[in-house]
Amino acid sequence: MPKKKKLLVVAIVIVILIILGSIYAYKEYNRKGSNIELTNSIYSNTATGLINDFTSNEKASNTKYLSKVIAINGEVKKIDSDQKGNPTIVLGDANSMSSVRCNLDSLYASAAASILIGQKITIKGICTGYLADELGIGSDVILIHCIIQKK
Repeated sequence: MPKKKKLLVVAIVIVILIILGSIYAYKEYNRKGSNIELTNSIYSNTATGLINDFTSNEKASNTKYLSKVIAINGEVKKIDSDQKGNPTIVLGDANSMSSVRCNLDSLYASAAASILIGQKITIKGICTGYLADELGIGSDVILIHCIIQKK
């Protein structure tokens, strides 16, 4: 094969690889997350039970809950906002410093307006971790992309 034909074949292969890579990158960049509302929760627990699970055995709880959709029922301790202004519903025992922090999905943020402190609700979201109490301010379990399942 002449040298010009080899260079042409190599150039075509490179162009095809660049196009395929660009298509893949575009699709990944614009990929939508899964709809938590349509996803079944793998585990269901109370806020106090979830906190106790992590407190008693963090490693086993990480294996069980991390990156999984879970449903948590509990009493609303307070309602905060994250850095973007989206509501964070804090569940747990009012007498405890520890809590489950549920960052509401932005599509469901308006639902937080009807939530009252002390109300018992069920929230479904993805568990992203546990912030252990090292300073005496209470431990937190974090859920993201949360929706309010039951009021």
